[in-house]
Amino acid sequence: MATAASDLLPRFKISTKVGFFPAAGQAEHSLDPDRLREAVEQSNRDLGRAPDLVFLHNPERSLTGSSAAAQDRLGMACAAVERAAAEGLCGSWGISSWDPRPLPRLVDGTLPRPDVVMVRAGLLTGIDVLEASEALAARWGLNPSQLWGMSPFGGSATQPLWGKLDPRVFIQEPHDDLSAVQATFRVAYGLPRVGRIAVGTDSPSHLGELVDALRYEANPGKLCTYRRLLCEQRDRQPL
Repeated sequence: MATAASDLLPRFKISTKVGFFPAAGQAEHSLDPDRLREAVEQSNRDLGRAPDLVFLHNPERSLTGSSAAAQDRLGMACAAVERAAAEGLCGSWGISSWDPRPLPRLVDGTLPRPDVVMVRAGLLTGIDVLEASEALAARWGLNPSQLWGMSPFGGSATQPLWGKLDPRVFIQEPHDDLSAVQATFRVAYGLPRVGRIAVGTDSPSHLGELVDALRYEANPGKLCTYRRLLCEQRDRQPL
């Protein structure tokens, strides 16, 4: 990438993730501090510059066993990425978690504090994940601008589900010109409350559509009702 896009890279803020490594025919997850350090160094070589942000990717994948052992592994992994940032190998560091439910109980004042935490966000995010994301941010004392969202469409903005639902009911009126995709994206900023949303697209027009959605505001009362319904549904589930 440093060779193919050397003239463009300085114009962008670049983030990357470390935690998954090539293995025989697949990828394996590891929180080994030395492997994480090498992955950050490799990102520097690939980019020809230090990334602006490095995420520790899905640490929950390697946090099995007792709470004490899991906390120790998480702490050493966080320290490795934090040290890389302190040494200039990246501008800042964070944690990206697809399933943050195991993490809040492991976080206390002994663990390094990330600059950013990124979690799933949006209407298809389960209540347990929403609550765990907020608990994790609270344990680390992060403000909403430091909690980021991802996967606001639960996979794809083109899946048939978004043609059957009308997420505009969660948007403050007037919203006549807002599409279902735009409304879904805007609502994701409140489930949980996040400062940024990461999306992947190869269409400039699609990206422009999402940016335009930020002119609208979600209805806090309706989001609160939606969360209450999610809680009630969970409580009705058999143990």
